[in-house]
Parts: sequence; C-alpha cells; structure tokens
Amino acid sequence: MRDDSPNDFPPISVDPQNPHDSIRQLYLYKEPELLACIQRGDRREAIRIINLILVHIYSAGQERSDYLKGLLLELIVMMSRAAVDAGASQTEVLGLRFKHLTELASLEDDELLAAWLRKVVLKIFAAVEKQRSPEPPAPVLKALAHIRAHASTSLTRETVAAQVGVSPAHLARLLKESTGLSFTDLLREARVERACDLLARTDLTMAAIAAECGFCDQSYFTHVFQDLKKVTPGAYREKLKQLGS
Repeated sequence: MRDDSPNDFPPISVDPQNPHDSIRQLYLYKEPELLACIQRGDRREAIRIINLILVHIYSAGQERSDYLKGLLLELIVMMSRAAVDAGASQTEVLGLRFKHLTELASLEDDELLAAWLRKVVLKIFAAVEKQRSPEPPAPVLKALAHIRAHASTSLTRETVAAQVGVSPAHLARLLKESTGLSFTDLLREARVERACDLLARTDLTMAAIAAECGFCDQSYFTHVFQDLKKVTPGAYREKLKQLGS
C-alpha cells in the first residue's frame, strides 16, 4: 500500500552516534496519533505515519541492529494493545503478535522490512474491523471450522459444502464475501498454520510434516509455506529455536 501524501512531520535530526534514539523520538511523538488512527479505523493515516517512521529508519544509515528491530517490535506491541482496546479479539491479536515476532527476526532487507510493517498494520486493522463487522453467516463459520479441523485430509469445496448444507457455488461466494479468500486459499492457510504448530512443537522431519498437513509432497509444502510466510519451513523452525534459547 503506497502513500503519496506529503510528509508534514517536523524534521528530526539523526545523531550519527545514536541514530536509534532519534527514531524512537519520532515513534513516541507519533504514537498518540497512530493509536487514534487505530481507534477510529483510519487505515490511510496510519499507513502515512508508518511511512514517515520508515523514512527516518532509513535515514539512520545502513545498520539494522537488534535494537532497531526491538523498537519496531515495541511499535507492534503498542498497536496490538490499541487494537484490543478498540474491540479486536485478544486471542487473535496475541497470535498475530507471536507471528510478527518470528517474521521480524528474519528480515534484513529495507524493502522487505517496509512491506512487512505495512502488512502488519493492515492485519491489525483487519482484526479490529472483524469484530466491528456483523458475524459471518453460519455456513461460513461451520465451513471455516471444518477446514481447520480437517485441513490434513483431502478436502474439496464439494465435501465442505455438503458438510455445511449449501451448494459448492454458494459456499465459494459466501467464503469470498466474508473472508476475501477463496476456498483453496483458506485451505492452504489452514494447512500452513498446522505446519507452523508442528514445526514449533515437534521434531518431525519436513517430509513428515508435509504429509501430516495434507501436502502432496515436501517440495510443494515448502513452496506454499514460503509463499505465505516469506520464509522456508526450516528457517522458520530455526528462528523459533533461537527465540526460545
């Protein structure tokens, strides 16, 4: 999501000796405004503020230290709390926060970092809006629960539709309207989330996890996992080990 609005933030000089202090000064200055954006559901203004913070991060030079990542994590934690205060599910937001932590640990490139931070902001807004929106139709809730519970099996749109009592075409339309995703996308996400759980809790091989999560082979599992998580399953497991050590 690109923002082309003018940068009206009063300039903060970056001390070459302590660049991260300048970034934190900016972030703390904009924090109340960012929290207000989350409370009122103003995505555009929130992204504009994030873009300003990113510009100042880049002005701090090439160093991408753990301390700098710590500041970004602090920003995410603050926004997560604001999202819960605005009505988002605490369970969902806490799950997102853990996911963000593991993703942030693997990022070094500026462009990936910027894209990641904007994506996190949008997910936080989505969590808030999900609670403010009417509850999805009963067939959608049943279908999502069935997909999560049976993601490791050979599920098809037809079998899930039969399970919830609607036609396959009607189910596809309901899922798209309620989640913005197709049946195939939802199934892939459910399988990858199951894989994340196994990577975190077990020492199963990648081939075993692929089979356990319903993927036809390890190669396709790795492809889908990397497409959704932007990291390979092996790297994901390694980052979890580092964070837990």
